Amino acid sequence: MKLGNYELNGSAALAPMAGVTDRAFREICIEYGASYVTSEMISAKGLTMGDRKSGFLMTIGEKEMPASVQIFGCEPQTMAEAAKMVEQTGCIAVDINMGCPAPKVAGHGGGAALMKNPDLASEIADACVNAVDIPVTCKIRSGWDDDSINAVELAKKLEQAGASAITVHGRTRKQMYAPPVNYGIIRKVKEAISIPVIGNGDVTDIRSAEFMLKETGCDHLMIGRGALGAPWVFAHINNYFRTGESAPEPCVEERMAVMIKHISLLCEYKGDYVGMREARKHAGWYIKGMRGAASFRREIGELETMDQLKRLAERVIESAEEYYREGIE
Repeated sequence: MKLGNYELNGSAALAPMAGVTDRAFREICIEYGASYVTSEMISAKGLTMGDRKSGFLMTIGEKEMPASVQIFGCEPQTMAEAAKMVEQTGCIAVDINMGCPAPKVAGHGGGAALMKNPDLASEIADACVNAVDIPVTCKIRSGWDDDSINAVELAKKLEQAGASAITVHGRTRKQMYAPPVNYGIIRKVKEAISIPVIGNGDVTDIRSAEFMLKETGCDHLMIGRGALGAPWVFAHINNYFRTGESAPEPCVEERMAVMIKHISLLCEYKGDYVGMREARKHAGWYIKGMRGAASFRREIGELETMDQLKRLAERVIESAEEYYREGIE
């Protein structure tokens, strides 16, 4: 797939996730073959008003390219001004959030609330497209609720406004992240417009990636929660679509090594205090499904230093080795 004039390598991109897709995680996912990564959503109003946190969220490093920066808001002019600021980062695209279901975003007219106002959504897209030279993409949902499935109508308006690609999360705002995913609406959007359509929703592995492509005919995939504690999912999907073969899951030692590298980057970019506290959720995702994971969770909740994390990783590895020896005996 091409995003504007940029040729993407790989089959799946990293979805924007607040509190998760920061610089450290984006770098790890690029290393494992994500076609591109997207920042956490950033308030357009915050950017234009010089908010320090918003500016920090917009920071893009060389090791995470190609990257897209996502902004949210409901005022066309403010969004356009923010898009210009985003363009200065050197990212490959500006993404407009039209799907966030969080009350603090949708409740103020941004995110998924734009699904209820297609004219305003297209006005915002038009303003951003005319403000920058890089591609503008939009991330939408199937609709606000089951009685207002309007992704096709909105997608057509966004294409007319000049959007370069549209990501469709196959759920309504009311569903939040609960099953099921509406693959049919993603297919209808794909059939209705000529720009690339990116399928999003419950893509967690090779099987679900293949199913999404088959059911929707979409041009590309976007993975969110499926990458939590498993950034190698991008490499597995790329390898399968390239060779037809399924790669084995990484061993416990590799999983722990990736976890330590990831959290080391977190601490480098955010400082030890913030980095180690954010590390707790990531460590929980990295050990999910492993032997003894439940007993390790209390320890994870008290992590404060990299030394503690490394000792935890050693015990996780030892637990797995013990389980393996018991199986042989």
